[in-house]
Amino acid sequence: LAGSQTTSADTRSDIDLYVYITSEIQRDERIKVATQNAFHAEVINEYWESGDEWIDDVSGIQVDVIVRHVGWIEEQLDRVLKYHQASVGYSTCFWYNVLHSTALFDRNGWYAVLQASADQPYPPQLQATIIAKNHPILRDALSSYVHQLESAVGRGDLVSINHRAAALLASYFDILFAVNRLPHPGEKRLVEFALKHCEKLPTNMADQINALIAALPQANTNTLECANNLIDELDELLRTQGVLG
Repeated sequence: LAGSQTTSADTRSDIDLYVYITSEIQRDERIKVATQNAFHAEVINEYWESGDEWIDDVSGIQVDVIVRHVGWIEEQLDRVLKYHQASVGYSTCFWYNVLHSTALFDRNGWYAVLQASADQPYPPQLQATIIAKNHPILRDALSSYVHQLESAVGRGDLVSINHRAAALLASYFDILFAVNRLPHPGEKRLVEFALKHCEKLPTNMADQINALIAALPQANTNTLECANNLIDELDELLRTQGVLG
């Protein structure tokens, strides 16, 4: 069990269940489980990870079941904890997911071992690689998000502006959580999470993020100014922490 049900669940929280397998579960078995007590069910959705979803008859709560191979999740943890490999945004989400899940059934103790292996200090090398991968594309590289925002603003292209701003924020938070040596919690309530858990924050972070989002429909120089202000304060934090020259 993972997601909001293990942390700050509210009346709108789904139930996120992760099933770890060593061999494929037959389609008929997945249909049987999904439809047993549901008034609407979808089976073997492959949009992101393989999953089944249904709405519970009694409670009306949506249940999301994500099916993962044990070898795959082990590789995801090794990628960050052993090899210190970064992604463009969301680098350590699977690590956070494993750490903050509650085992409901663990036949051979495999998950307990996996979770114990994940319960370790944040590797300094991982922090460095996440910053190195995500910081240049904020505005330094030729293909940076700010440069792409400039082009999109020039075209008056609201869809592209929204897309680039979302990507900018994804890398921004990846860097911020790396600076604080915290695994990335995913895509929900990021400002709230950062304010609660990050000891090191850019000045006026929440206000600046809100200002950027509010400025997106304007598609003008104010949009770019808000993006640059956000990055300026992040850069100042990185300099004070000695991780940016």
